[in-house]
Amino acid sequence: MAAQYGPRRARIAFTDSAAKQLENVTGEAEIHALDRALVVISVDPDVGEPIPAAGTTGPRLRQYTDEIESVRVLYFVTALRTVVVVAYIEV
Repeated sequence: MAAQYGPRRARIAFTDSAAKQLENVTGEAEIHALDRALVVISVDPDVGEPIPAAGTTGPRLRQYTDEIESVRVLYFVTALRTVVVVAYIEV
């Protein structure tokens, strides 16, 4: 019998500024809330809303907000949709 796997998840990467923000997230509840948001984004990178851009150069930013957990993540997805790059974290 073949094993059933869930959807393929994108890998999460952080920009330098998001990595610095991540260092400031120290509370267990904050870490849990951010982890849940990152899992949602990695499973479905289109879950967030597109942020309108003035120009078309560069990646298209998206915003995912989980109002129950009070988490906001700005991110973009690579061309092959295998990596989600987090640009900004708000917990």
